[in-house]
Amino acid sequence: MRFTKKAVALLAGAALCLGLGACGGSRGGQQAGGEAGSIEKGATIGISMPTKSEERWNKDGNNLKAKLEKAGYKVILSFADDKPAQQNADIENMVNNDAKVVVVAAKDGTAVGPAVEKAHDAGAKVIAYDRLIMNTEAVDYYATFQLEQVGVLEANYLIDKLGLEDGAKGPFNIELFTGSPDDNNAKYFFKGAWDLLQPYFESGVLVSPSNHGQGVTKDFTVDDWQAISVQSWKTEQAQKDMESILDSTYAHGEKLDAVLSPYDGISQGVINAIEAKRPDMKPGTDTWPYITGQDAMEIAVSNIAKDKQGETVFKNVNELADAVYEMIIEIAEGKEVSGINGEFNNNSIDVPSKLLDPQNITKDNLSDLVKAGYITQERFDELTK
Repeated sequence: MRFTKKAVALLAGAALCLGLGACGGSRGGQQAGGEAGSIEKGATIGISMPTKSEERWNKDGNNLKAKLEKAGYKVILSFADDKPAQQNADIENMVNNDAKVVVVAAKDGTAVGPAVEKAHDAGAKVIAYDRLIMNTEAVDYYATFQLEQVGVLEANYLIDKLGLEDGAKGPFNIELFTGSPDDNNAKYFFKGAWDLLQPYFESGVLVSPSNHGQGVTKDFTVDDWQAISVQSWKTEQAQKDMESILDSTYAHGEKLDAVLSPYDGISQGVINAIEAKRPDMKPGTDTWPYITGQDAMEIAVSNIAKDKQGETVFKNVNELADAVYEMIIEIAEGKEVSGINGEFNNNSIDVPSKLLDPQNITKDNLSDLVKAGYITQERFDELTK
């Protein structure tokens, strides 16, 4: 990565801190107010995940559950099947079982508000896990990754591969996708990328020739992100949208240079569509577009090894589970929560936040996933052979 890219990334990180209202300057220091009392061993902890249909939420939920049970706590782990009403019912069940801490990875950050308010009113501490819970004061802490940095990593990968900083003029055809419209994180991912890509749309070096989302032009803004979103981050929806794009704009051999995808499941939908509609495009050759992703899913590991996907942003969910586990133990022991290094405003309050750093993964450093303990060597070999 060139110095100029690093500088852009640092500026983007600084902008994130300003936009979110103070990424505190004492990483690892005690920032939150003291907790009243403590939680006895054997008490119940609730963990509410949004779905079981996506690989990462299974890992997140079960990692945290295992750690808490080993520490001597009872754990209620639920998966909401992508249904906000089900998640609300799951959380209410945790309240009825006297959960002392409720960890929520929200399916819909707004819809889950009433349920966490019941939990809070019952005396439980509420931790928003990876997705911020919106429009309520009933959130004590938030743990996630540096969200805009995800988009920065994706955009810088495309900038590098297309040679934009080396003066390549293009124009290069790029199609863009964002995450689910009910996920607050999706906007931040896109903002990190769009802040870097928009100037190239302004200069005409990048163009999106399809009418996806009524057209992405230099005048497209971060606030327009839902126009190119994929409901529930679904692979099937992404494939349908990409097939429509290919049919309308790339059906006669037109070159597709790049696809900004915010998530590996969406990337898989894009790949499926290209393979179905443009069999003349061959991975590993200049006929195949550069495709980004996020979450280091197993399918992405395989796709990167086969040159179908260029990169993924690795958010080590083991580290996120560790961070939330540490939060819970500190709360349980009546201590101040340490490691608070930022705040996110949820339209009601500034939620004290613990923000972790994501990592860019390409074919060159794919084995870092094994080194991190995220995937076994045996499984890695199976996926990359």
